[in-house]
Amino acid sequence: MSVMEKKPAEKNPLDKDAGAWRRRMIVFIPLIAFLALAALFVLRLGAGDPSRIPSALIGHPAPRTELPPLAGLTHEGKPVPGLDSADFKGQVTVLNVWASWCVPCRDEAPLLMTLAADPRVRVVGINYKDRPDNARRFLGRYGNPFAANGTDDNGRAAIEWGVYGVPETFVIGRDGRIAYKLIGPVTPDNLDTALKPAIEQALANP
Repeated sequence: MSVMEKKPAEKNPLDKDAGAWRRRMIVFIPLIAFLALAALFVLRLGAGDPSRIPSALIGHPAPRTELPPLAGLTHEGKPVPGLDSADFKGQVTVLNVWASWCVPCRDEAPLLMTLAADPRVRVVGINYKDRPDNARRFLGRYGNPFAANGTDDNGRAAIEWGVYGVPETFVIGRDGRIAYKLIGPVTPDNLDTALKPAIEQALANP
C-alpha cells in the first residue's frame, strides 16, 4: 500500500447510535404531542362542569336569525310561527336548540314546559337537522313549550349561535343580548342553580 493512500475512516459507533436515536424521536414526536393535548383536554374537562363553558357570544347581540316554522305545527289551533331574532327585543327569551333524535331532549322536555308556564318569559326553539314529521311527533308526545320554533335544516343557524351539540339553551335579555348559555340538557339541578337565576337576573335588567 502506498504511503499516500489512507484507510477509510472508521465510523464512530456513537454517531450511529445518535442517528438512530434522532430517527426514533422524530417518529415519537407526533405521539408525544397527541398525548400532551389529550392530557390537557382531560385536565380542562375535569376542572369543572362542562355545561358552564362560557360562550364567546355572551354579552353580545343574538345572531340575526330568521328560520321558517316547523310545517304543520300548531298550538291551540293556531300555527306556531318560525323564529325571528327581531322578536327578542323587549322581552326575556329562553331559546332551546333541540331535535327529536336527541335522547337528552326527551328528559328536559318537562322542565321546558315548566319554564313556558312562566308568563314573564318567552320560550322559543331551534329544531336542528330534523325531519318535520319526527319533530311534530316529538312535541305531540312530550309537549310543546315553544311560542315560536324555527327549523334549521342545514345546521347553519346552530353554527352562528356557537352550538356544540343538542340540546343547548340560551337566555336572551330584553336588550336582545345573550345573557347565559347552558350546554347540555336542562336538569332539575341546573334549572334551579343556573338557568332560573340567569333568567331572574335578565328579568331584573331593563
